[in-house]
Amino acid sequence: MADIVNLRQARKQKARDDKTRVAEQNRALHGRSKAQKQRDQLIADKAERFVGGHRLDPSGKDEQ
Repeated sequence: MADIVNLRQARKQKARDDKTRVAEQNRALHGRSKAQKQRDQLIADKAERFVGGHRLDPSGKDEQ
């Protein structure tokens, strides 16, 4: 004989599984430590200073 399945419980379990799957994807995309965020910010700042140092107009604005 087939097992009797409570549809309410099955639906709730499926929802929990889906929520867990989405959480894992979000952790992979957005989960970074504070140190990683600071490192990326330092790299971006260094790149901006490098580009800014090579501009013809030091203020960065075009004068007309």
